[in-house]
Amino acid sequence: MKLGIFFLVLGYFLSQFYRSFLAVLTPVLGADIGAQPADLSFASGLWFLVFAAMQIPVGWALDRFGPRLTTSVLLLLGGGGGAIVFALAQGPGAVQLAMALFGLGGAPILMGSYYIFARMYPQAMFATLAGAMIGFGSAGNLVASAPLAWAVDNFGWRQSMWGLAVAALIVAAALLTVLRDPEREEHESSAPGSLLSLVTNRDLIVLFPLMLVNYAPAAGLRGLWAGPYFRDVFGLDQTGIGNATLMMAIAMALGNFAYGPAERLLGSKKKVVLGGNLLGAALLLGLWAMPDAGQLTSVILFTAIGFFFASFPAIMAHGQMFMPRHLTGRGITLLNLFGVGGVALMQFLTGLMAKTLPAGQPAPPAFYGNIFLLFAVTVLIGCAIYAFSRETYVTLVDARD
Repeated sequence: MKLGIFFLVLGYFLSQFYRSFLAVLTPVLGADIGAQPADLSFASGLWFLVFAAMQIPVGWALDRFGPRLTTSVLLLLGGGGGAIVFALAQGPGAVQLAMALFGLGGAPILMGSYYIFARMYPQAMFATLAGAMIGFGSAGNLVASAPLAWAVDNFGWRQSMWGLAVAALIVAAALLTVLRDPEREEHESSAPGSLLSLVTNRDLIVLFPLMLVNYAPAAGLRGLWAGPYFRDVFGLDQTGIGNATLMMAIAMALGNFAYGPAERLLGSKKKVVLGGNLLGAALLLGLWAMPDAGQLTSVILFTAIGFFFASFPAIMAHGQMFMPRHLTGRGITLLNLFGVGGVALMQFLTGLMAKTLPAGQPAPPAFYGNIFLLFAVTVLIGCAIYAFSRETYVTLVDARD
């Protein structure tokens, strides 16, 4: 199982790369195939939309077939196929199709890992394991910054995409070969409950709004808007954008490692999640108030936003407390549907905002300030509802033992 989890980490590395590399390619895609920020915002939104739409069937497949087949087949078709389409792209439409395929390929990877953690490890360790999975896999986020900019400068973006296709095919084959499914209990096939019972669970309902908005600021800024923002407001080139987004990517990885231990230290999921998201909202409001305060100030704020909005695994751990064991796959993918669907929604909304800008002209700082404000307000609304969630205290003993 350890070897299988290792290849799941590599698969999640690719998934993180898929969702965040467009920010670095913004200048070259615009010059080579005419893809503008609004086109790339739509493409990024398609990744998250397809990823989110796949969560319900992925959850069913995890409960029905297990993570081995679910992860390997979808990564093969979406990850490998998407990279090939991207490498051959001649216009924005092909980029958008490739991003949709990337969403298909990445959809089962993290949830396959969480399925294994929920079924095979003590519940009290779920947040730490879930955060570590994202933290290690976030190396893909790092590679999609300055290293990708270097690769594009030295080899070209098409050659880089062909390399990504080969990597995806190798990881998919390895998952099919070495990953093992958790054992099932005999009574599970006849146990009561369904997806509807999860959707109507009061304890989960108050988590859904924050799950919808907590990941959107970090993913939206790191995955797309950091590129146009640092180009238009501070005049950074591809290399400069790569360096700026690298700092944010490192912070996002560290944040995922931090939430699990902080949860156990404070003995409260709710306090850690609420505090982190409120701090993140405050940072967004700071960017809204001074979007052109200075390059260094903006890099610092982006970096801190990446850290504090890494609360996804902690909220997932909170929700996992209320899921029947036999509905683990459908439960974790339901929460993930909200998390990733929220990013897709925000990317489409910000893309519509970009369509109001004059074509070919740099966007003014106030435009980006409005994006930061949109992220901040939605997070504050999510926090207000999450404040009514039932408190769950963390112990080192699995409640099932």
